[in-house]
Amino acid sequence: MNRGRGGRGPAFAKPKEKTSVVLLRLWRYLAKYRLIIVLAAALSILGNALGLMSPKLSGEAIKAIELETGVDFPVVIRYVLLMIACAAASSLISWGLSAIMIRLSRNVVSKMRKDLFDHLTSLPISFFDTHQTGDVLSILSYDVDTVGATLSTDLTQIISSLVTVVGSFLMMVTLAPELILVFIVTIPLSIAITQWRARIVRPLFSKRSRMLGAMNGYCEEAVSGLKTIRAYHQEEEFNTRFATHNDNAVHASWHADHTAAITGPTVNLINNLSLAAVSVFGALMYMGGKILLGDVSAFVLYSRKFSGPINEFANILAEIQSSLAAAERVLGLLALSPEPADDPDALPIANCRGHIEFRDVSFGYDAETTVLHNITYTAHPGRVMAIVGETGCGKTTMINLLMRFYDVTEGTILLDGVDIRRLRRDELRRQFTMVLQDTWLFDGTVAENIAYGRDGVTRQDVIRAAKAAHIHDMIQSLPQGYDTIITGSGNSISKGQKQLLTIARAMLIDSPMLILDEATSNVDTQTERRIQDAMLRLMHGRTCFVIAHRLSTITGADCILVMDKGRIVESGTHQELLEKKGMYHELYHAQFDRVE
Repeated sequence: MNRGRGGRGPAFAKPKEKTSVVLLRLWRYLAKYRLIIVLAAALSILGNALGLMSPKLSGEAIKAIELETGVDFPVVIRYVLLMIACAAASSLISWGLSAIMIRLSRNVVSKMRKDLFDHLTSLPISFFDTHQTGDVLSILSYDVDTVGATLSTDLTQIISSLVTVVGSFLMMVTLAPELILVFIVTIPLSIAITQWRARIVRPLFSKRSRMLGAMNGYCEEAVSGLKTIRAYHQEEEFNTRFATHNDNAVHASWHADHTAAITGPTVNLINNLSLAAVSVFGALMYMGGKILLGDVSAFVLYSRKFSGPINEFANILAEIQSSLAAAERVLGLLALSPEPADDPDALPIANCRGHIEFRDVSFGYDAETTVLHNITYTAHPGRVMAIVGETGCGKTTMINLLMRFYDVTEGTILLDGVDIRRLRRDELRRQFTMVLQDTWLFDGTVAENIAYGRDGVTRQDVIRAAKAAHIHDMIQSLPQGYDTIITGSGNSISKGQKQLLTIARAMLIDSPMLILDEATSNVDTQTERRIQDAMLRLMHGRTCFVIAHRLSTITGADCILVMDKGRIVESGTHQELLEKKGMYHELYHAQFDRVE
């Protein structure tokens, strides 16, 4: 539910950064492995240097063949063996370089993904209220892997290409400086085309990442609500919507790949033209006696090595631009501000009594909309405070403010007389135990799920809490009892049973205040009453906030706040409110379909 937050937005809404900025931020992950990078660069230089020896040795072998005295077979064989040795050594070094870069990529991806996950846990609740889970998961998986693929393969290829281009150019200068003039035109033209295409392609890959994220977000939403979709026979509607998301993602991918694919063949054409020109002018020089045939052959081979990396770079341009777009999303998520830090002089909490006071509190999730208006009330220690009202009246918002998931816009919330904004967030939240309507269980045993949130819990403590929550008999009926593994967020048990498990979990946490937000909505009325009785006994002497639509469950509350459109319109006990014959009276009797 958006609760008035203005809908869902992109995982990171920021302008496209320059390539240099993205690379600089990526370098922070690579800097830790600078020695490995230096080693990789050294191996790349050595391997390519050995590879660059082959054309020179080939030229010398040709010279030994065209001697006027006849073919010098021992010399030819010697050069051929040297060529084989250089090629073998270069291949072995290339294999070692690939292994090093794959390991480097694995380490960087692991660190990046851990940083992302750690950062997600530090982001404010407002981020998760306004962003699709599937899009965030797409960044954690697809985008991080895309960056890793570039580090393991494309980066190695770029380093090798750079060494090959420089080495080939130097060798060509030593063989025939005149033929270098051919590249004065072709190389700048290739570079200009590559840069031009890069500026066009990168935004397209950014759009592709966004479309894939949107599709993943929709898939996550649809899969999580599949039972509801089938119950309302909306399979066809959701299939149609998915087809739209899928078409958008496919079109964005096709447009990006198609546009990027033009660069490689174009640059390849230019380089082939330069190779043809080198061959023609080299032949003319040979016929004029200005160069030996072996040198022409070596120059042609070096020109191929010189132009080859340029072709390869043009061909991997799409992958590089895709990685830069993915890196933008990853780094954009990492750049989001975490939940504001506590003030340096934030106060610890000792001996919390649970005295809560709202003083003229107003709040809005955005500047245009105010959700709560001048809320004032006091919750005394050990008392049960119930909050009722129609959907959207601000009940859950009050709990969000109490837990400091959001801070008030105006007014003050006090805990034992201290403004909660002056308290440490972690200690404030430890003073509460929450049981929500949306149950959450993790993959693990039943006992581990109940014991979640408190250290040093014994099996007897777990059983005692389960009995108090009236879930012990159900657990005993499971195949392994308390050691039964729950998977898939507890999909193997009913919603009511999951809710009872979360209530048992709450009973184990020794906190001075309890929040029940529609905590018994998935259980039957009889069980709900037993749970309420058990919970009230457990919370004796503690402050308890209960949000409930079933008004029959809060008739014993010490105080009931009736809310309407973000305001408290009535307060009092159940009997007092009925006697007022106001909004609570209408809600209560409308729910039970009777009129006094």
